[in-house]
Amino acid sequence: MAIQLKTPFQKQDIEFLRSGDRVLISGVIYTARDAAHKRIVEAILNGKEAPMEIEGQVIYFAGPSPARPGKPVGSIGPTTSYRMDPYSPLLIEKGLRGMIGKGNRTEAVKAAMKKFGCVYFGATGGAGATIAKSILELEIIAYEDLGPEAVRRLVVIDFPAVVINDMHGGDLYESAKSSVREI
Repeated sequence: MAIQLKTPFQKQDIEFLRSGDRVLISGVIYTARDAAHKRIVEAILNGKEAPMEIEGQVIYFAGPSPARPGKPVGSIGPTTSYRMDPYSPLLIEKGLRGMIGKGNRTEAVKAAMKKFGCVYFGATGGAGATIAKSILELEIIAYEDLGPEAVRRLVVIDFPAVVINDMHGGDLYESAKSSVREI
């Protein structure tokens, strides 16, 4: 049974989550990949506003393909998360509560998640067309010149994900490795 979550998140909305939990996220999430992350962090470091509110938000590491007629988005699968790792600790410190991607995160990112209260969700790579079915609306809100990497505001319903790293230090990938070693 999946846990229903509604964005934006307060810290108490996600503190009960544990690595391995299946979730369905509804509300607003944002897309941003490495080029957009770099610009967002540079803006913050230069005392400027980020293109969206960071506090309580979820960022999906994805760049969608063009939409078919009548659809808000084409395929929108996750991209590899480690490319955002140089930028994620600052965003987490600023109140980012969730990230969605695929692959491992660095120790610095996991430490920031634990210190400030953030969860890393995994989305299934190769399932971008299925994930797109959970997206009701899409709007480019910043850095349109980045094409697929522009920041987008998505309205989602029942976006499927799995908790990879919880805010207590749980790591689904590490526990899976341990389970395999025991066999």
